[in-house]
Formats: sequence, C-alpha cells, structure tokens
Amino acid sequence: MLTQPIHDKLHALRLRGMAEAFREQQESADLQRLSFEERFGLLIDRQWNWRTSRALDRRLRNARLQGPATIEDIDYRTPRGLERQLVRSLVQESAWVREHQNLFLIGPTGIGKTWLARAFAQKACRDGYTALFVKAAELARLLATARADGSHAKVLAQLGRLDLLVVDDFCMAPMTDGERRDFLEICDARYQARSVLLTSQLPVVNWHTQIGDPTLADSILDRLVHNAHRIELKGESMRRKRGPKAGKESA
Repeated sequence: MLTQPIHDKLHALRLRGMAEAFREQQESADLQRLSFEERFGLLIDRQWNWRTSRALDRRLRNARLQGPATIEDIDYRTPRGLERQLVRSLVQESAWVREHQNLFLIGPTGIGKTWLARAFAQKACRDGYTALFVKAAELARLLATARADGSHAKVLAQLGRLDLLVVDDFCMAPMTDGERRDFLEICDARYQARSVLLTSQLPVVNWHTQIGDPTLADSILDRLVHNAHRIELKGESMRRKRGPKAGKESA
C-alpha cells in the first residue's frame, strides 16, 4: 500500500499535522467514507491548526513571560480601579498593539501590575504579535553588556523588531546616562511603529525626575506618553490580602 510512503513524504515535507490526520483517516472507517474533498479539507485544517499552534508556542516561549497569566483570569472583584470595559477594548484583537499605542500600568507594590502586564502580553501573542517581557534592571544590564561586547546595535535591532516590549518596574531607580541614552534609542525606534508596556510604582509625573537629564527626559517621555493608555491601580496589596495560594491572579 501507498499509505506509509505518503506518510513519510508528508513528514519529510514537514507537514506533520497533515501526516497525523492522514494516519487517522487510514485507521477510521467513518472517515474513509467521506468524499475526497471532505477528507482533503480535514487534512488542510489539521495542518493549519498544527502550524498555528506551533507559531503561538514559539511566540510565547520567546516572550519570556515568566509565569502563567491570561486576560480571562483577571480579577475584577477586588476594588483597585481596574475597569472591565477599558480592558475589553484594549484586548479586542490587541487593538492597542495593532495601532502602535503604549500602555502604562501604575500602582503600588502587590496590586497586580506585573501579572496584568504578562496577561496583556500573552493576549498579544495569541493575536499573532511578538513580545518580550523584561525587568527594567535586566534590560539595562543587557544593553550595558551589549555595548561592552560590541553587540549593542544588534540587540537594539532585535528589540526594535518586537511588536510589543514590556518593561516591568520602570523608573524604580534613577537612570544612569547610558541607560537614558539606550532607552531613548529604544523609544525612537518604536515611536508610532511598535508598542511599549510599562509597569511602575511611580506616577508618570515622577518619571521625568527619575530619568534625570531634562533634555533626554523630555525626549523619552514625549515619545512614550503620546498616544498611551494609562491604567492607574489603587488599593491594598493583593498578595497580603490573599496569601500565596488564594485566587488565580497574583501580583
């Protein structure tokens, strides 16, 4: 029979989803009674779903989200100023990423900013966008190392190709001159072309002081704040209220 050679050739062509579906059809009398068009359609559907699933797995792996978080598991019952309607409008096909807008999650420690940032990034990945989650201090170290070893331009180019860059704990400490200049380059490359999500304990009005140099701070904030959404969270620490095992969402 030609079954095995066909199966092997499908694998050789990297049509693994189609190969699996073809084997199932050969083993099912019910599927064999379908017309050629119906069976071929099932093969195409399986390959499409397999490739789509693989692409999503790759985007999620590259995003380095460091923990599970989904939009569907957001806790709206805890009072903290999180508006369901605003979240829905943002995550509908990740419209804010599609429109190259920015998003700021502002609030005290333990309120859930980091978890929400991961959820927004995870939804963007599900909608076909590339993302990277990184702590602000880690990003600074990455760029400082890249500058020292000669890969600075390459790293900036890699960051520039991401649809969404998530920087957690932004402006937690005053920026050095190198950090200011690196972040300005990032903002320049992404302005009205890619999206940035920032989480911070400090209100936006305090970022200028933390960035430092007035001229560079003006340039950075002009690019960040323009066309940005802000979600300002308030209330008690969710970690203290719930404990380590309570609820789906944690900070």
